[in-house]
Amino acid sequence: MKWIGLLLCFSTAAFAQNRALLSAPDGLALAERIVQLTEATSLTAPGLVRAATPILENLKEDFKNVRVVNRLSLSVTQALLTDAKGYLALADGVRKPFPFPEEGRKQFAELRDAVSRLESHFQALIESTEAQLRGADRDNLRRYAEANGTQAGPVSGKPRVLFYGDSITDGWRLNEYFPERDYVNRGISGQITGEMLGRMQADVIAHRPQAMLILAGTNDIARGVAVGTIQNNLTMIADLCEFHKIKVILASILPVSDHHKAVNPRFEMTKGRPPAVIRELNTWMAAFAKKRGFTYLNYYDSMVDSGGFLKAELADDGLHPNSAGYRVMAPLAQVAIDETVVATISQQKSGKKRQK
Repeated sequence: MKWIGLLLCFSTAAFAQNRALLSAPDGLALAERIVQLTEATSLTAPGLVRAATPILENLKEDFKNVRVVNRLSLSVTQALLTDAKGYLALADGVRKPFPFPEEGRKQFAELRDAVSRLESHFQALIESTEAQLRGADRDNLRRYAEANGTQAGPVSGKPRVLFYGDSITDGWRLNEYFPERDYVNRGISGQITGEMLGRMQADVIAHRPQAMLILAGTNDIARGVAVGTIQNNLTMIADLCEFHKIKVILASILPVSDHHKAVNPRFEMTKGRPPAVIRELNTWMAAFAKKRGFTYLNYYDSMVDSGGFLKAELADDGLHPNSAGYRVMAPLAQVAIDETVVATISQQKSGKKRQK
């Protein structure tokens, strides 16, 4: 009987955790509301808006990052929660007018409830991430399990291309940049190449794409994964694609920058992702693609500035492309896809005609 009680405890805890986790749309709505409420309440007390200006700017940047990854991931939730709590602590220390406006009182109450809800999500996210690392789903196959089950098969005459990678891919709204194309997004925020390797069957091969465009490696660098290990993982991913007759498009790792660290110290990216290591991996990728007959998609050269950093206007945090960044990337990706997929289809058709 004891083990039944333990099982019930674990089931109850898991249920509570699932309820605490916010869906992507609910998370975006909560983050936006928190920013709105901080701006509104900052006007309720003399001097508060001036004192809170740096935190308010941080909160706006946090929300931009939430929109980039399109959900409340662990890192963006932590940043948003830290700044929202910092704002409340500052607001508590500022002298309020008497009588205090009733509307202001309601807004502060709503803000505290919203921050409390965000904290519940954050704690549940930590527990979920820890459980994932300890458990059987290290590679987060659950993320796209439902979508994979309902994904329609490829349509004749409409090449399917699977975009694979981390948060830069995850946050890319492909339908907006590539309308009427059969492009499938299977990026997961925060992932490294070893985790992507573990998802290949379910998230790539099963979809029978004609090509896979992979953009990966920046998180490996940030976590200290050896360059040789990154190369091995990318090689095995490419081997699997080749075996299953999926064309490979290897995208260069994007440059990073510290251009926005004055806005937020967390936006100092070059310490964790040294530009020299990024260049080393890109050089290897270009040579590897040439040797194996894969397409090398060079985002790097179009996005780097004269100092060797990601152009300031292409990212708001020095790492994740903003809309301007994706507008640079999209046509480059399309050219690479055309060269890889469309050219292959033309060759196949010519071969069939010659056989006749």
